[in-house]
Amino acid sequence: SLCRAMARHAGPRLPLIVKNLVPTLSSVFDSQRITTTAFFAELLSSNVVNDLILLETVMDNMTGRQKDPCMLVRMLGLRGLGNIASGSPEKVRKHGAKLLASMVNGMDDKDDPYNLVALEAMSSLSKLLDHLEERDVQSMLLHIAIRIRPFFDSEQPDLRQSSIVLFGNLTKFSEGNCEVFFEQILNGLVTLLLHLQDPKPEVVKACKFALRMCGPNMGCEGLCDMFLNHLREDRSLHYGEFMNNVCKHLMQSYPEMLNRLILTNLFYFKSNWVDIRAAAPMFIGFLVLHVDEDHCQQVDLDQLISGE
Repeated sequence: SLCRAMARHAGPRLPLIVKNLVPTLSSVFDSQRITTTAFFAELLSSNVVNDLILLETVMDNMTGRQKDPCMLVRMLGLRGLGNIASGSPEKVRKHGAKLLASMVNGMDDKDDPYNLVALEAMSSLSKLLDHLEERDVQSMLLHIAIRIRPFFDSEQPDLRQSSIVLFGNLTKFSEGNCEVFFEQILNGLVTLLLHLQDPKPEVVKACKFALRMCGPNMGCEGLCDMFLNHLREDRSLHYGEFMNNVCKHLMQSYPEMLNRLILTNLFYFKSNWVDIRAAAPMFIGFLVLHVDEDHCQQVDLDQLISGE
């Protein structure tokens, strides 16, 4: 609030305030570095930094926070970089490669036991994506998709939601790497379909969004139409009927995927979430129901019967 008020009413004084605050980013006291980083992060959500030619200075200081020993400082630094999407969207493209590198580093943060830095990196990247150069994103697409995939099943709902929304947003950039990214969609497909039964409504909403975004990249018009029509945010879903039809389309278009889809579902037989545990065997049942006889040989019955 203080920062917003200063951005609105004390613009001409900001360059001097920023200049005086920069040294505190090297303070030995965590509290001083946290406060200054939080102030700069909020400042980046206002266009005033652009008007006063402060953007590069403040942005570089936020980028420099990535190696800070304090996790909260690293997290706030990423939040500031993400805020450029609302404060100075027209400048994101120019600094795209640097911003993208910061987000990827944040996702790879090794000293982040609660994944708070990764969470900030994922939500900030989702904000920035619309303003980034396509080729910059495409060069990192695979790395990001692989990195965020484990978060789909995180115990923390906000990590599930952020990673799934980011995955949906990434599909916009898959054109140049269609085959490579299609593989990532197939890797995540079972998880996204099962998490439509997630206990948290915000995760269900994220899955609907991601599947709608994935649909056009799947090369199956029927599946794409189903995702667009049945996974609208305002529409309630009859899950069993929906999955029956999804499996029909999957087995018509990708019968060779049967065993792979079954193996991924088997993993969820031990899920902590009861509705997802129940959805996985139903998913397998519908797959087997709709596959033709020629492809039935793929199924490892012993593995299926033991449920492991």
